[in-house]
Amino acid sequence: MSLYDDAVLVLKEYEGQPELRDLYLEHLAAHPDGMYKPCQSGHITGSALVIDPAGGRVLLTLHKKLGIWLQMGGHCEPEDTTLAGAALREAVEESGIASGLTLLPGGPVRLDRHPIPAPCNWHLDVQYAALAPADAVAEISEESLDLRWFPYEEVAAAADTSVVRLMEATRARL
Repeated sequence: MSLYDDAVLVLKEYEGQPELRDLYLEHLAAHPDGMYKPCQSGHITGSALVIDPAGGRVLLTLHKKLGIWLQMGGHCEPEDTTLAGAALREAVEESGIASGLTLLPGGPVRLDRHPIPAPCNWHLDVQYAALAPADAVAEISEESLDLRWFPYEEVAAAADTSVVRLMEATRARL
């Protein structure tokens, strides 16, 4: 199965946000290259909120280009075979947590569509949650300005609404 086929299957099985899910599926049907960055009308991305339920905290990255606190995530790569795998790869790369991250079972937690600068138009983000071991040590990657663990109650003051919604949806599934 290709990454494209996996994404279509994941989205068809995702029961939340039906209007947005259908928009993602329509995008993929119209754009066979819609999984990757060169698709200028937009592309699927995979992200994961790194969460430490035992510590009541989430790990956010200060995005290098945007200068805002976000979950780990990014573009699908040709070597990715699943959307979940792409999201987990991004979480490992950007968090620096070399071992122990596992995706929360049950597939994506949320979808988030947001505009990006030209030449592309949209990121169609499929958002997962990655569970971190209690002793996880994060290391800043070249893709971020900073990494920081935020207690649940401080996320709303630091991050945008999409991150807050992702955290709330993740906590509801724990």
